[in-house]
Amino acid sequence: MKTQHVSLYTFAAIALLSACQTAPVNRAEPPTSPEVVGEFRKGSGYLNGYLDRKALPDSLALVPPPPPPGSARHAADLEAHRQTRAWRDTPRWALATQDVNLKFPEAGGVFSCALDVPISQEATPHLNMLLRRTLIDAGLATYKAKDHYARKRPFAQLSETTCSPKEEAQLAKDGSYPSGHAALGWAWGLILTGVAPEKADALLQRAHAFGDSRMVCGVHWQSDLEAGRVVGAAAVARLQADPVFQAQAQLAKVEIASARAKGLKSDRQDCATEAAALQR
Repeated sequence: MKTQHVSLYTFAAIALLSACQTAPVNRAEPPTSPEVVGEFRKGSGYLNGYLDRKALPDSLALVPPPPPPGSARHAADLEAHRQTRAWRDTPRWALATQDVNLKFPEAGGVFSCALDVPISQEATPHLNMLLRRTLIDAGLATYKAKDHYARKRPFAQLSETTCSPKEEAQLAKDGSYPSGHAALGWAWGLILTGVAPEKADALLQRAHAFGDSRMVCGVHWQSDLEAGRVVGAAAVARLQADPVFQAQAQLAKVEIASARAKGLKSDRQDCATEAAALQR
């Protein structure tokens, strides 16, 4: 089964969001130090986002209820899940396993191949911080709906195993709808498209695949991913009004331009492997 393609309507929305990131920003330089930004929860490794919790999108208002059992959409979820079971122990399964990790510095490299620029605290500190902080903004935005619907995940409902067995006990207690991974992955794709529009196709394809990895792993239904992407896009829309985010995005653009001028490429050694896995 091929992963879903991004619609032309979505690309139009992306263009509008991206345009918001091109306005000049004349403000104090935002911090790139994790110690200055601070952790969302002490010891978690996740940094504070840009948005106050009260400013996060209302996911419960944004997405419809998950498909009820017996509906056509629920049947489509079951069929999509069934088809992706054939990907176990394939290169696509291996990539999905890799996409589980949201901790930096590893998570910073998710889009490095698509962007073709190193993404790290050392090489591109503003770009790296842009991703670290928006992870919380997009991920947390899913929880109003996630907690309300408390949808069972595929592996829990069907008594199966996943690509991240160590997380199964915790995931079984966490609602499936909408997908937090899909929300933050799509948010990252939109944000990166705003700072590197010349790589829009590759970045959005990788962002879509990042969400699809959760279905490949067996921890989300297809409709979870679709709803997650809506929430992720809403989080990016809210971020357009945040001056610190805007300033950091502008500095990230400068870093990318500087890296390209120096001839720097992605520092990942597995870009060809990733590209091949995404062909499925």
